[in-house]
Amino acid sequence: MQDRPLPEPIESPLLNDRAGARVRHGFFTRKGGVSQGLYAGLNVGIGSDDDRERVIENRSRVAAWFGLPVEKLATVHQVHSPDVFVVDETYAGERPKVDAMVTSVPGVALGVLAADCGPILFADGENGVIGAAHAGWKGALTGVLENTIEAMISLGAARENITAVLGPSIGPASYEVGPEFVERFLGYDPSYEDFFTSSSNTGHSMFDLPSLTIRRLRDAGVRAESLGLDTYPDAERFYSYRRTTHAKEPDYGRQISAIALREN
Repeated sequence: MQDRPLPEPIESPLLNDRAGARVRHGFFTRKGGVSQGLYAGLNVGIGSDDDRERVIENRSRVAAWFGLPVEKLATVHQVHSPDVFVVDETYAGERPKVDAMVTSVPGVALGVLAADCGPILFADGENGVIGAAHAGWKGALTGVLENTIEAMISLGAARENITAVLGPSIGPASYEVGPEFVERFLGYDPSYEDFFTSSSNTGHSMFDLPSLTIRRLRDAGVRAESLGLDTYPDAERFYSYRRTTHAKEPDYGRQISAIALREN
C-alpha cells in the first residue's frame, strides 16, 4: 500500500495568512489514498463499506501529512447536530455523536468528513485555538457554526481573530430541493429566500448551501470565505453522496478536512 502517491490537500491562502505558522490545515481530496472501486482514492469513512484496513491506511496518511500518528487524528460520529466536542489533553480517540470539535491542544488534528455537506475549518492562530465543523443544511440551520465559534471563545479565542473557511461542498448548481424544503427555511427566516433560485423542474428550487454557510459565519462575527468547490460534478477529486444516489451506486466514500496546532 505504500507505493501510492501521498495526499496533496487543498489549502486556503486566507487561513494560512491569518492563522500563521502555528496552524496547519488541509482540505483533502481523493488523491493519495489506497481504496479501490467505488471508493477509489483517499476514503476515510469508517462508516462506509470499504475495506477497513484501507480506510485506516488512508487515515494514517492524512495524519502523517500533519506529522502525527493516526491516533492523533480526531474525528467524530457525525449526526447532523449543532453539538460541539472539546478535545483536551485527555483525548483518547473517542468519537462522540457530534458535528464539530474545538481544541487548544497542540499535536492533535481535528478532522471532519464530508461527501457534499460543508466542511468548515476555523482558526485563531494568535490565541492558539482551532475548530472543525461538519455542516449540511440541518447543521447550518440549527447552529453548529455559531456553537463552534462560542466553544472556541470558551477556550480563549477572540471572535475578531477567528477565520473560518468552507471547503469542498455541494454547490448551488447541483442541489435541487422540493417546495417543503424551501418552506422550512423561509419559516425560519424569510430573508433566506436569497439562497434559492428556480429549477428547470416545476415546483423545485436550487439551494445555495455555501452562501447560507458563509452568511451565518459572517453574521456570527468572524472572517469567512468559501473555496468555491462543488463536490457533485468533480468525481475525479471528490466523493459526493448526491452523485452516488443519482448513479444508483450502493455506497460512497468520504473526504476529510482537517486542522492542527503545531507542537512547539
